[in-house]
Amino acid sequence: MEQRRNPDLDPQERDETFEYSLRPQSLPEYIGQEKVKARLEIALRAAQGRREVLDHVLLFGPPGLGKTTLAHVLANEMGAPCKVIQAPALEKKGDLAAILTNLDEGEFLFIDEIHRMPPAIEEMLYSAMEDRKLDILIGQGPSAQTLKVDLRPFTLVGATTRAGLISKPLHDRFGLVHRLEYYTRAELAIIAARSARVLNVELAAEGAEAIARRSRGTPRIVNRLLRRCRDFAEVKGQGVITSPIADACLSLHEVDDLGLEGLDRAYLEALCVKFRGGPVGVRTLAAALGESDGGALEDLVEPYLMQIGFLDRTQQGRKATEAAYLYLGLNTTPGTLFG
Repeated sequence: MEQRRNPDLDPQERDETFEYSLRPQSLPEYIGQEKVKARLEIALRAAQGRREVLDHVLLFGPPGLGKTTLAHVLANEMGAPCKVIQAPALEKKGDLAAILTNLDEGEFLFIDEIHRMPPAIEEMLYSAMEDRKLDILIGQGPSAQTLKVDLRPFTLVGATTRAGLISKPLHDRFGLVHRLEYYTRAELAIIAARSARVLNVELAAEGAEAIARRSRGTPRIVNRLLRRCRDFAEVKGQGVITSPIADACLSLHEVDDLGLEGLDRAYLEALCVKFRGGPVGVRTLAAALGESDGGALEDLVEPYLMQIGFLDRTQQGRKATEAAYLYLGLNTTPGTLFG
């Protein structure tokens, strides 16, 4: 069925609606991450055979690789609902206590960006995950008492882009820990074709390849670029996303053949020219680019630049590689541009 736009939704809400509609619902439909899928399938079948809940799962990796989608897929495979919360939204212990005590047996709880959970709230998860008990402190001072509340069996799925920031006690309580890797171009082309069918968009094979080539190994970006190309094809073409249509559309949006956009190029230019190839700290780079802190650069820019060999992160700071200089057309190696 054709996905029609709701004019009452703002652009961000429309994008979220589309993202939800494009998500696979089962493990066979989930494209890519074959090693992770194979391990999870064994865990799923074993849990189903024993009629137990799935062990707690930690998923980590760069943004947009399908951590939230995979959490929903796991819940669907177990025939259970999945409750989604953002870690920063948990401000008080009572927030988490209310969520945990209201979970039905076998239900999934997905906590996104779990590394941002306040320490006091994180500690409440320890006994909940390990013993299915919740310790609630009643009163204050010497007369305070601890009430133990039994929880129904549940599965916690945590997701993070910063696995190194998760405390060891929390990390060790996850029975299944998996890193999601960047996708190949072939996998991204398959995802683009599947999403086009869901959206009832005519996508030529070479158009799918053109989108996949610029998608930075990330399914979320595939779907975003597909929507932009659909709009371009409807206005400037015949409604079919061919390779020339995709190239023209993505050039208009300043997405080059490697998938690099304006912030990526500004980052490389600052690193290679202003800071002479480094080493330089990420906060210094962020200040030079007008970013409030280095978090956005660490999450959105640097992982892919490292993936394609343009950036080295060292103890001294960020350093540009020779490939980065060649990409910018400087025709020099790091450290020699200024003599």
